[in-house]
Amino acid sequence: MKILALIVGIVVSLFTIVYIVLFTGFGNGMLQPIIESKIKEQTKMDSKLSKFKLSIDQFEIFLEINKNNTIHLNGNYSLFSQAFNINYLVKLEELKSLESLTKQKLDGNLRTDGNAVGDMAFFTLKGKSDVAFSKTSYHVELTDLNPTSIIANMNNADLKTLLALGGQKPYASSKINLDVNFKNINPHQLDGDITLKTNNGKINTILMKKDFDVDLPKTNFLMTLDATLKGDDVVYKYAFNSNLANITSSGNLTPKPLNTDLKYEISFKELALLQPIIGTALRGSFYTKGILKGLKENMRVDGFSDVAKSKTTYNVTLSDFEPKRIKAKIRDMKLQNIFYILQQPHFADGIIDADIDVKNIEVGKLDGIVTSSIKKGLLNSEYLTKTYEFSSKMPRTTFNSKATTILRGDFVDTKLNLNSSLANLNVQKGSFNIKDGSLKTDYKVKAPNLNKFFFLTAREMKGEITANGELKLAKDLDLSIYSNIAGGKIDAKLHNDDFHADIKGVQTIDILHMLIYPEFLKGTMDAKLDYNLAQAKGKVIGKLLNAIVMKNQTLDLIKLYAKFDIYKERFNGDISANINKEKIVASLDLTSNKSAIRTKNTKINSLKQTIDSKITIVANKNPIDLRLSGNIMKPKVKVDLQKFMKTEAGKKVEKKMKKKVDKELNKLFKKLF
Repeated sequence: MKILALIVGIVVSLFTIVYIVLFTGFGNGMLQPIIESKIKEQTKMDSKLSKFKLSIDQFEIFLEINKNNTIHLNGNYSLFSQAFNINYLVKLEELKSLESLTKQKLDGNLRTDGNAVGDMAFFTLKGKSDVAFSKTSYHVELTDLNPTSIIANMNNADLKTLLALGGQKPYASSKINLDVNFKNINPHQLDGDITLKTNNGKINTILMKKDFDVDLPKTNFLMTLDATLKGDDVVYKYAFNSNLANITSSGNLTPKPLNTDLKYEISFKELALLQPIIGTALRGSFYTKGILKGLKENMRVDGFSDVAKSKTTYNVTLSDFEPKRIKAKIRDMKLQNIFYILQQPHFADGIIDADIDVKNIEVGKLDGIVTSSIKKGLLNSEYLTKTYEFSSKMPRTTFNSKATTILRGDFVDTKLNLNSSLANLNVQKGSFNIKDGSLKTDYKVKAPNLNKFFFLTAREMKGEITANGELKLAKDLDLSIYSNIAGGKIDAKLHNDDFHADIKGVQTIDILHMLIYPEFLKGTMDAKLDYNLAQAKGKVIGKLLNAIVMKNQTLDLIKLYAKFDIYKERFNGDISANINKEKIVASLDLTSNKSAIRTKNTKINSLKQTIDSKITIVANKNPIDLRLSGNIMKPKVKVDLQKFMKTEAGKKVEKKMKKKVDKELNKLFKKLF
């Protein structure tokens, strides 16, 4: 009996202690700082529990989260039945100060008050709020702390304020009315409806201009939503109408597991509206419509679009809302409209057709094929000439192309044929590595009329050129160039800005003909060219082999009076040139058995097409010094007559022509070039 009495005494003592600690003013005073400390620890704020009263069946709590945000609770409860009747008042007057709790930036204020009645198994919340300056009332039923019924009514909520509450800028303003009547929101037992309507909706065009540099006209909008929930299904109608965009959608969907059967129609007069959502600057109009049908794991979208003035049909298979397969057929898409939509300059016009079949769109596992073509292509010559500051107007240039692109793993392989009135380009296999951003491609280019490139070269040219090679672009740029030109070969390589070319067996007469320079030498040239594109500086070193001089009246004179046929001589020697942008300094040293042709520090300006050169020709010990200056096509020729007249040929000329020698010789020598 003593032991029993001891146990009862201990229990009574413990109960008394617990009662005193929990339910008396003395005990509340002990608990208040402890609870307040825990709140501060959790909120990481200087929170204050300014009122804490707890009795056996009543309580009152007033929590100051910080200066302008408070929560007030009071009411009755039963320890044994777990029933309660609680009144609450939540005043959050400075939401931005609660970022450490909300984990995002919020702005504005929120106030709500109401009553919670019931027990932990089932209770109801009934209250009202002025959220976003609205008149909002709500009635919520919770079973085992899960909402099973919601009835809410929101009148004239301010959209700008709602956006601020969510930490968003006020890109739009409107008054929102919302009615929610969910008698039952238990899974598979849905019963209710939702009605949403906006009034006086407006897009903030000033903020759109400031944040996205998008110019929009005055834009008003209206949005409505009517949805009925029954069992597992939701039947809805949605519409967004404005002078810039119209979006409608209707159909059936099952939330869990998600299953859809709906129609949509989207029309944008101005795609710039999407920039705040997609983060990409677009413009222009867009229209699409279609159906979306299937389960979340296997959903199919079938639709039509007029993007870039095209006739486009598409089929997209989604799994967990991620595209898995895309098929599309594009017809008559306008190239100029694509540039406009992407906010790019009007580089060209053309019509694009494409067939797309991508079986797997996942990066690293790409699998698909795209065939495309451009017809009736026309470059915008006027724009390109002005933008790239060509020396003269680019000619009218038409083009068309065909391409086949294969997607495989991380690689995009392309075969391309591009034909234009300037040049033709053929690529058998261009491979782009998505993973590391590298490109490797072969190429073959043919320009059938070099004179059409006058706008780039600023000089007349004749003939054609064909080149092929390989392009590699990763950390560095590497380009190889192989070409048969002027009876010889060019083997060149470009590494970033450094260009090197080996020139073998090129016929000088063909090069001079191509450049439309005076054709005064005919021979074979081997040379090496090193040139830096960034600095526009370089050097040419080469040899001229088995060269002969072409007929001209000066050499005819030497042949006649020196009794020496210089045309039968075969010259060999060195050539060199230093290049500094448009300025070229060249040297030539050619010799034969009995003759020589030499020039040093010949100055050529390729931009101005001028020359300044002193040339010495020695024919069987008869030297002639010439000075060329002015236009390279028709240079002024000055002959050192005094030196020439001391030669054997000069003496014979002087004897024959007597008093007319100066006049006639000048006429002859001026016809040299």
